[in-house]
Amino acid sequence: MQKQTEKELMQKIQRDCLVDNSVKMDYPPVALSLGKKRIKTNDGDLDLPIPIGTYGNFSFVQAPPKTKKTFFISLLSSVYLSGSNNFGGDIKGHRTDQCLLHIDTEQGKWHAQRVFKRAIDMSAMDGSQCYYTFALREIGYKKRIEFIEYLLKSDNQNIGVLIIDGIADLVSDVNNLEESNGCIQKLMEWSSIYNLHIITVIHSNFGSDKPTGHLGSFLEKKAETQIQLEANTVNKEWVTVKCKRSRGYAFETFSFKVNDLGLPEVVGDLYDPLKENGKRH
Repeated sequence: MQKQTEKELMQKIQRDCLVDNSVKMDYPPVALSLGKKRIKTNDGDLDLPIPIGTYGNFSFVQAPPKTKKTFFISLLSSVYLSGSNNFGGDIKGHRTDQCLLHIDTEQGKWHAQRVFKRAIDMSAMDGSQCYYTFALREIGYKKRIEFIEYLLKSDNQNIGVLIIDGIADLVSDVNNLEESNGCIQKLMEWSSIYNLHIITVIHSNFGSDKPTGHLGSFLEKKAETQIQLEANTVNKEWVTVKCKRSRGYAFETFSFKVNDLGLPEVVGDLYDPLKENGKRH
């Protein structure tokens, strides 16, 4: 295969990236959602799902250490696999025949499998055919990126959602400007080319609600949805989930807990001291 000339490359970019304003574009299909939003259109009122994430984009979860980030990822994974379940409350997964690719970069195989099997158990389905799981702790950060790309390019894969827990292990240093920029560029490239939604996980800076390093700054600038986990101020056993930033409609704040069986479950509306009997003072 002959190498493309610079002119041919520019022509390809022109074709691929052209936005034709004479053609109406539909809203990106939703991968995960929480609640609905009624909007007015020329065709009447429509109830649209409020996206946690849409296909062709990426989002990220940020939290301080020990805030049950991995449990929250299990919750999202189980809902995507099953469409809905008793653990996810009103969170919905939207998939037809797409699969879930789950990459753990921090834990060994035994601990990673506990996370993966938790999602399978919660979804009440056999995850062997639509849930691909890998523990890449012992692989170097450059090879991790190469391996993920290899999986996405494989002909027999049909990935709808890619989870990377955690994204800091795809760079040598979260404050390396060039590597951080390159990593986020990969997320944008993968999500667009393969029309999937990517969910990544990153720590917050100590004593701050900002994601860590230059890598976190790039995530904030480029992500579709920024999800923040924090300790619940009313019940210390709960974790509060907030949509800190969204390119679309923000989903409502909610909380989850880890039940007696060690499984995460949504616990309903977040307590609001300004509310009483459903009304604000």
